[in-house]
Amino acid sequence: MDREHLEQRVRRFLKGYLEADEMRKPHFYRALDGISRKCCPAELSSPQFDVDDSRIAETTSAAAMKMFLERMARVKKEDRVGNFVTDSCATVAVAYHRAAGVYDGDDEMKELGTAAVHLLTMATSYTSELDRSEGE
Repeated sequence: MDREHLEQRVRRFLKGYLEADEMRKPHFYRALDGISRKCCPAELSSPQFDVDDSRIAETTSAAAMKMFLERMARVKKEDRVGNFVTDSCATVAVAYHRAAGVYDGDDEMKELGTAAVHLLTMATSYTSELDRSEGE
């Protein structure tokens, strides 16, 4: 299902990021971090709960996939912003699927997932640093 629904969108998002100049890259970071935050259930990521990381990854990926599918049903082909957000959802879903170990038997998706995880990690670091600097 990921290959059919997500792969093309994630590749487009990653390509867009690689082609973006330094002024546009923060848009990619904010989109990924925002979707990740929306999809990660607060009760599972709370330090007071002892929850397996793979469960958090699976739950977050499922939420991102649901958001992706809902957006696919309503976004128009020519809607650049809508497609950017939809591609962001796909990238978050693939990143968390990779983190959950879903792609262990599929080297191509595993590689794509690894790239998505790296970009999501950069996005989280960027927005966390931005939040800290704004709080000072």
